[in-house]
Amino acid sequence: MRRAPSLLAIWPPLVFGVVFLAVWETIVAVYDIKKFLLPAPTAIASAFADNLENVWEAVLVTGANALVGFVLGVLLGIAVSFVLMRFSVLNELTTPLAVAINAVPIVIIVPVLNNMYPAGSQVPRRVMVVLIVFFVVLVNVAKGLRQVSGTHMELMRSYAASPREILVKTRIPNAIPYLFTAMKIAAPLSVITAFVAEYFGGTQTGLGSAITSNASTSKNDVMWAYVLGACLLGLSFYVASIWLEKATTRQHRRNPAMT
Repeated sequence: MRRAPSLLAIWPPLVFGVVFLAVWETIVAVYDIKKFLLPAPTAIASAFADNLENVWEAVLVTGANALVGFVLGVLLGIAVSFVLMRFSVLNELTTPLAVAINAVPIVIIVPVLNNMYPAGSQVPRRVMVVLIVFFVVLVNVAKGLRQVSGTHMELMRSYAASPREILVKTRIPNAIPYLFTAMKIAAPLSVITAFVAEYFGGTQTGLGSAITSNASTSKNDVMWAYVLGACLLGLSFYVASIWLEKATTRQHRRNPAMT
């Protein structure tokens, strides 16, 4: 019985995906669109199967950069959000700076970072992911820590709760949903940032480099095979964040006394 809601949630996007691919395949066949312009889904699937090992190696490189940057960005965003909650002056100073840094295009930041590290280093790409994830997590968690119900705050003060007790029993539980929302947003963003950063130098072993090299030689079916690998990688990050949210919620329901 518990599987029914999951199936109801999964089948609509699956049906939409099948219909979308069928329409794509039909358009390519009816209008005789050449492979170097837009390959059919079957051609992409064939190229993906033929280059599976190479795609997998590129996914590992980009995925490692995205994962390291994602984890560090989440931890840094959480830590700074607690500091900003404690010191309102820092919040007023830091938030505009974070917004300004996040508004700077990747094409500007990545070359600067590449010049700071050896050509074979993956650090610039990971730092870029950290910056993107950090901003998303910072804004959401800081909002969750601050926007606590006035009724809850008055109740805690009526119990003569200390600032630490208010933080642990009121502010942090209120911020947890905001954190998971931020993680679901930042998870695919980390993958996008990781492989887009590969367009601007560094080692040529990730998804972004493979997409660029195959596009330059008009191997569009192979290029789309790597794009498919990037899509699956981003989807896996998003699903992992949802699974982590559900696991945490389930644990909280089993042990409500923890909060």
